Amino acid sequence: MIFIDNQTESLINIDILENISNYLNIDRDIELIIVDNIKIKDINKEQRGINRPTDVLSFPIVGDKPLPLGSIVISIDKVKDASSTLGHSIDYEIALLFTHGLLHLLGFDHEEDDGQMREKEREIMLKFNLPKTLIVRVEEGKSC
Repeated sequence: MIFIDNQTESLINIDILENISNYLNIDRDIELIIVDNIKIKDINKEQRGINRPTDVLSFPIVGDKPLPLGSIVISIDKVKDASSTLGHSIDYEIALLFTHGLLHLLGFDHEEDDGQMREKEREIMLKFNLPKTLIVRVEEGKSC
């Protein structure tokens, strides 16, 4: 189950997120936190030592059931910028970032693997008719 802590006034469509989670056979809870750029910048600085806002962060919880899989934090400001710049919906951008964060919770790491995370993102992108994946956009220099 996905538990949403929406710290913004934006509406979040959970349906596609649940469909992605079900597709990946996730059987543990996931916390999704929606924040603004100020809050995600603070979290990024505190957790990673990087003093700037980012689009998505993920924090896995190590252990078995009944522990949650982890938390995904998404910046609604980055979502709005990217969806506007790239010409797709806010719901799709949240789904892309959620997918990216979820794959990290599952142990994928695009900075260290041989393309497995990129391929899994591509699979999900095609399955759910989403725009280009986050990794592909970064590789093309189109990240917001």
